[in-house]
Amino acid sequence: MRLGFFGATGTVTGSKYLLETGRARVLVDCGLFQGYKQLRLRNWAPLPFEPQDLDAVLLTHAHLDHSGYLPLLIKNGYRGPVYCTQATADLLAILLPDSGHLHEEDANRANRRGYSKHEPALPLYTEADAHRALDSLQPREFGQDFPAAPGLNAHFSPAGHILGSACLRLEAEGRSVGFTGDLGRPNDLIMRPPEPIAAVDWLVVESTYGDRRHHDTDPVADLGEVIKRTSARGGTTIVPAFAVGRTQALLQAVQLLKGDRRIPDLLPVFLNSPMAIDVTRLYHQHRREHRLDDAACARMCRAATFVNSVEESKGLEDIKGPKLIIAGSGMATGGRVVHHLRQYLPDPRSTVLFTGYQAGGTRGAHLLGGAKGIRMFGEDIPVQAEIITLSNLSAHADYQEMLDWLALLPRAPRGVYVTHGEPDAADALRARIQHQFGWTVKVPEYRDQIELCPAAR
Repeated sequence: MRLGFFGATGTVTGSKYLLETGRARVLVDCGLFQGYKQLRLRNWAPLPFEPQDLDAVLLTHAHLDHSGYLPLLIKNGYRGPVYCTQATADLLAILLPDSGHLHEEDANRANRRGYSKHEPALPLYTEADAHRALDSLQPREFGQDFPAAPGLNAHFSPAGHILGSACLRLEAEGRSVGFTGDLGRPNDLIMRPPEPIAAVDWLVVESTYGDRRHHDTDPVADLGEVIKRTSARGGTTIVPAFAVGRTQALLQAVQLLKGDRRIPDLLPVFLNSPMAIDVTRLYHQHRREHRLDDAACARMCRAATFVNSVEESKGLEDIKGPKLIIAGSGMATGGRVVHHLRQYLPDPRSTVLFTGYQAGGTRGAHLLGGAKGIRMFGEDIPVQAEIITLSNLSAHADYQEMLDWLALLPRAPRGVYVTHGEPDAADALRARIQHQFGWTVKVPEYRDQIELCPAAR
């Protein structure tokens, strides 16, 4: 048995793990690289393995850094099943075509404005490629073993990160490997806590917040203070938000704030993300995975005015006075939020509020790093708005929440591999796991391949 690390090493994007046994080769997660250009260029490079040689793909959840390479994998020859949970499949039906559409839009814009070095600029994949990829999805239930490939059994358990998110356990040849995917939090506004997994010989664990604790203040109250402060000076609060997870937590927080009269009930709130609108409606269909009953789901959906068309989106610029706009994408890498940033970043009355992790090299990371200007659409946009982050609205476990979850394992793994984190975060979590549990822990490098040897008799 051999485990290869072909993404999410030294970064929080591009998750891809190749597990090879004597009878099968499977890919765990199939994510896009995001952020720094040198990482994004990996999306265009040939994979270090042949897609057609894979027996199966297994996805821990639908976020594009774990799933967004799938259309390209299939375009390049993969023809096998893609296993995931039902909610993940429902989300991918929204996220992947949108991703393909954005790739096409980016290429078309680059060709119109002539700022690409390529002639012509081409999309990484198209919306049609994404729709074809959906035909490969084969949903499986939480809590049930299933054969994923010859001699290889799989099991999904709830990870509590977003709808459908799963920890994955694979077993073959008397050995087992676990993958946390992205691990959620015990007290999320919406999602239920992550569940412990059965004993494993090796564990691959994420480390997005491996060097940090989330603030222990009330995230709803903190959000309310930002909105009130910005509104008092006549500004607009712009929240770049991931369509899955963070947007719904924000809507839940807004409806709680208005219900308790902590922000004015008449403050205009807009959700300017057609994809997030579609995702929000899925929360009614997957009630067992989260804390909200049908009435609470309905209140969450009514917390904002949904903005569907491009014309409606442009019309938000004409609405004067304080308002809150939630728009994709969460790291400000694309989508409608970049148009709002172009308008409101030069406005000192306004606020840009980040509520999730910002990968290195993204616009979000640049803004939080104190950038005085941001380049978008071939223009240099000055930054005069207030830029802040609320990490306690994050959907990722911090290092203490991760350690608490690891403590629930029935027995010590033979080895732990820390991935999906920036270098400082990954190494910090490695050290903490070793110190608290005394386990063997390593931080793999990109393209490392590790033999998972049988235990000595």
